[in-house]
Amino acid sequence: MSNNSDVTVKLDDRVRLLSAVLAATNYPQEVQKAKPHGTHIHARATLKHVKNFTDHPAVKSTQGLLEQNTPLEALFTLVMLMSELPELKSPVKPSWMPDGYDAQLLDFYKTAKIADFWKTESHPWEKSLRESQKVFSDVTFKDFLTQFLPPITEDLVFIPNISYPSSVDLGLRVGNELVCIAPPPLAWGDSPPWPYDEPTMLTHSYQVALNVFGRALLINYLRSDPDALAEISKDELPVADQFKAQHPTWEDQFTALFSMAAVAMYFETHVSEMDYKSYVLMQKKAYGMALLPGTVSVMRRYLKEVGNRYDNLIEFLPIFPKQLRVAQKIVTL
Repeated sequence: MSNNSDVTVKLDDRVRLLSAVLAATNYPQEVQKAKPHGTHIHARATLKHVKNFTDHPAVKSTQGLLEQNTPLEALFTLVMLMSELPELKSPVKPSWMPDGYDAQLLDFYKTAKIADFWKTESHPWEKSLRESQKVFSDVTFKDFLTQFLPPITEDLVFIPNISYPSSVDLGLRVGNELVCIAPPPLAWGDSPPWPYDEPTMLTHSYQVALNVFGRALLINYLRSDPDALAEISKDELPVADQFKAQHPTWEDQFTALFSMAAVAMYFETHVSEMDYKSYVLMQKKAYGMALLPGTVSVMRRYLKEVGNRYDNLIEFLPIFPKQLRVAQKIVTL
């Protein structure tokens, strides 16, 4: 990794272990029903390797947690808080954690001979690591994000995941780390995913990581002043009903708008004008995000005025809804 980068790229065996356990549940089949997609060759090899361990206690416990709608973020955060393999002990035991879950996971690791499996499958993992290190070799997300947010003291970590989940990105806060766990970019139909460093897909990983890091930092910032947020959120944001259904609260709505605007502005200033325009058009087409150009315009205004009219984002937010209403009428791209 370049010294110019502020994103650490690494693999984590605890993440890989939980991914293998997830492969033995009905999660892969359920996800394919909801969103058919091609998976990495290693993910398919993992399914084959664990198919005889579906009755293992770790798998049954994980299946039970999934059926209780336990978020994947919670599961992966829990396992990353455990001590590293081969010990794997949990210092925290949230009320929803099955008794002895850490011991069950460790037993699955041993019984299913996961370490031996990883040795035979070392090449695809090493390849995904090299690809991701190449992608993030020269990024400075912290400098960009601190234009909007307080100084960032957390470490930013990107973990490539060629197992499961195979179609969603996860954002975790683990100690002093903000962690993005991400599959490679999905291809069309049943085709296998693209390499992380596929030249036409580089911006995909930037987008995923910036979304994860930006959301986590913004949410932490907004919640640091709940009284101000409560007052600000009295003025509804001018968003469509479909957007409100996806993001029910003012905080959810603004966080989604901010995250997408931050990605767009990063592309514009650090990648290219073409990538910026492509991203905005893609969001408008895929998610009906006609709001995005207006949000970008308002955030540009904030950057011009911070330090003069406003000391920070919280001070600016009371006028954000009004500014967005105006911007929507006059800004297209």
